[in-house]
Amino acid sequence: MIPYNFKFCDFLIELVKEGEVPMSRIDDAVRRILTLKFELGLFETPVTNYKDYPQFGSKAFEQSAYVAASESITLLKNSNNVLPLKKSAKLLVTGPNANTMRALNGGWSYSWQGEKVSEFGDKYNTILEALQQRGGKDNITFVQGVAYKDDGKYWEEKDVDIEAAVKAAAKVDYIILCAGENSYTEKPGDLHDLTLSANQIALAKALVKTGKPVILVLNEGRPRLISSFERDVQGVLQSYLPGNFGGDAIADILYGNVNPSGKLPYTYPMYANTLVTYDHKPSEEQSKMQGVYDYESDFAVQYPFGFGLSYTSFQYSDLQVSKSTIAANEKITLSITVKNTGTREGKEVVQLFIADQYASVTPDVKRLRGFEKINLKAGESQKVTFTIAPRDIAFVAKDLRWTVEKGDYEVSVGTLKAKFTLSEGKTFDDKASNL
Repeated sequence: MIPYNFKFCDFLIELVKEGEVPMSRIDDAVRRILTLKFELGLFETPVTNYKDYPQFGSKAFEQSAYVAASESITLLKNSNNVLPLKKSAKLLVTGPNANTMRALNGGWSYSWQGEKVSEFGDKYNTILEALQQRGGKDNITFVQGVAYKDDGKYWEEKDVDIEAAVKAAAKVDYIILCAGENSYTEKPGDLHDLTLSANQIALAKALVKTGKPVILVLNEGRPRLISSFERDVQGVLQSYLPGNFGGDAIADILYGNVNPSGKLPYTYPMYANTLVTYDHKPSEEQSKMQGVYDYESDFAVQYPFGFGLSYTSFQYSDLQVSKSTIAANEKITLSITVKNTGTREGKEVVQLFIADQYASVTPDVKRLRGFEKINLKAGESQKVTFTIAPRDIAFVAKDLRWTVEKGDYEVSVGTLKAKFTLSEGKTFDDKASNL
């Protein structure tokens, strides 16, 4: 990680000669590097040849990139089934992320901060271009409203003309607001406030006041706060950093060519002081207390971990646990039946959570212990099975070793719950500090 000068090597040699850095530390670092090179076959073939990778850049790989984008993009809000849109709908496409490939790819893509994406990624479709291809240019009006300053810091914006966007909204049926962040990474991408930029919030609030349905398309590498206007938009689509085919995937989801199936990989916060993870400790939330005070705490998140909507609906039933009690060397099988109760084919991510009811170290309220994505046609059912071993529900004990303790465990899949008991505890050989 020293890309600009190599004086570090000279200093390291001096430190070794002075005895400040032991040779054993050097040997350890070199051993790990040589081991990786050996496993990669770099001693037999030190330099790779592009001819050895005939699929690189192929249509098959491009299709894989498109599928990855379309299956990860997450529908977070769909009030009154505003989505999917009809191809004949008149759209205003606006916001700084509407017509840029840089934001779709993010940092560490074509260049470190992503500033060179436009030099290499212009042959792919931005969100605007993908919508124009599918809905027709005559149905799409583009007024940016706010733009990024690409020769400045990632957070700098320019060309703020909110009134122009508001004026254009009068002639359309729906507003597609493409908001989020410009590309960034590492220290230059640090931020002091999770809130979406003031210009973008002002644009969103002004567009909401037009009375036209607003669909917010987020394109960001981290959850920027939108609580100041989220309640007033009809749809929210989180695209993350979907890459070169992100624009196509977003357009296909908006128009219903693809049924969204992504799930949130984090908890989306509502406020800057309500940052919390799904696997928090019991003390971090408070359920209703019966007694003299009779109060409870508010758990304020915008969208929970694992959340994601679909254009169809799924029903969970018949949660089964193979054994009510298991030993530390046994496995347990958990199964559930999932049915597509909607009118169109769709994919669902079945998520298995397990909670240790009591432990010597305060356990998390729950932990994701398994998930599986399945595809179901309308009316179709499928049984999903998970196999869990005691090591899968272990935690890091006070001695820094992975440990399971005897006691009761609660399983939850969707809204269904079941329990099993571990009859004995066990400490595993692998140390947490070495993982």
